Amino acid sequence: MKKSHWLVAGLAAMLVLACSSQKEPAENAIAKIDATLSAVHDAAAKYAPDTLSSVEAQVASLKQNLSKGNYKEVLAAAPAVTAAVASLKEDAEAKQSAADAALAQVKQQWRTLSADVPKALEALHARVDALSKSKLPKGVTKASLESAKAGAASLDTMWSEASSAVSNEDYAGAVAKAQAVKDKAAELMHSLGAT
Repeated sequence: MKKSHWLVAGLAAMLVLACSSQKEPAENAIAKIDATLSAVHDAAAKYAPDTLSSVEAQVASLKQNLSKGNYKEVLAAAPAVTAAVASLKEDAEAKQSAADAALAQVKQQWRTLSADVPKALEALHARVDALSKSKLPKGVTKASLESAKAGAASLDTMWSEASSAVSNEDYAGAVAKAQAVKDKAAELMHSLGAT
């Protein structure tokens, strides 16, 4: 009987040692996962929010197992969670790169338009002023001149809105408004007989 007590005690001690030997690797695995997830969290929240919530749920499950002392389960699941975090990081970085490239393109469009549109508006105002003081050319009526005057004033407002959009970092909105101003200015110039 004494021998069996020692055997049971020995097995229990080995089990405790085995569990405690898995505790530190399990904690380390979660710490590494947490550090990687923390580094990519903001980009993932912006560019891959659905994947982020799935990965966060997997990490929460790992932590729950750790708190229950299920170190073996933590160590078994950690590689899959690590891979999910790495995949999330790649996805968020790829989407961020694409968004940055698109923003750079829109900013370049803005730079071009911010040079062209003021010139177009200036030419339109000059044409309206010149026609207001002289005889109207063939094909231009008093009504079309008045319409162009009103249109030019409206375009000035739209151009101000486009410039305001840039101050608010809305380059896509600014480009859309600026392109509309440029197109409408060209249309009005054409209605005033300018080629």
